[in-house]
Amino acid sequence: MDIFTLLEKFKNGEIDIVEVERELRLMYLRVDGTARLDIHRAKRTGVPEAILAEGKRVEDLKRIVHHQLERVGRCIVTRVTPDHGRALEELIEEEKIPHTWNEEARTMQLYYREITKTGGKLGIITAGTSDIQVAEEARVIAEEMGCEVYTLYDAGVAGIHRLFPDLQKMIEEGVDAIVVAAGREGTLPAIVAGLVDSPVIGVPVSTGYGEGGSGKAALLSMLQSCSVLSVVNIDSGFTAGAFAAQIANRVARARKGRA
Repeated sequence: MDIFTLLEKFKNGEIDIVEVERELRLMYLRVDGTARLDIHRAKRTGVPEAILAEGKRVEDLKRIVHHQLERVGRCIVTRVTPDHGRALEELIEEEKIPHTWNEEARTMQLYYREITKTGGKLGIITAGTSDIQVAEEARVIAEEMGCEVYTLYDAGVAGIHRLFPDLQKMIEEGVDAIVVAAGREGTLPAIVAGLVDSPVIGVPVSTGYGEGGSGKAALLSMLQSCSVLSVVNIDSGFTAGAFAAQIANRVARARKGRA
């Protein structure tokens, strides 16, 4: 039972205030075996609960996704392996669920209702094509949170001229935040942060090799930036996209006069 139905029943005298309180307490947590679904996370924090496929048994994943869809109407699954993908396809076929698969991001969005657009805008930039997988994960979650996303991929500092035309377009579009994903020496986020007045979130990516490889040099470089930027963990596209979307959505509400 959703909140609207609950309040309608109370209004019509079908249930009393004690029952309303009990239902509200139950509504905030759905226990499914060992999984405790936070079905009101999006309403509480603005960030939907994502289901991390990595490390889960396929049977558990299918069951959790089913219950999430039943209660919320949308579900996003991240870090989907081939085995998890096949299990989700079975569920989709069985229940005729509309869905979107992003092979690059390794995410699956399943839904019975459409996304509500918020008016938030953000940009996502990568230094190289090796960083696109992480950037796409950020894009998927930002769009799931209702934002319009502008992308610029492969704008690395070795050919810095590639950055400026599309960055100018992002500025002209009035993006509220920018996510910049970079591996190796991780320079690009600091450069972008020195050129724009929007908040910049740097994402170190686990590319590179030798000493400082696997994203470590990129992480340290971003943490030592002279430009002002926030930094998330290595390969944390989801966190960067969600953080940027929170900023963008709050700015969008302010534009509408209801911050």
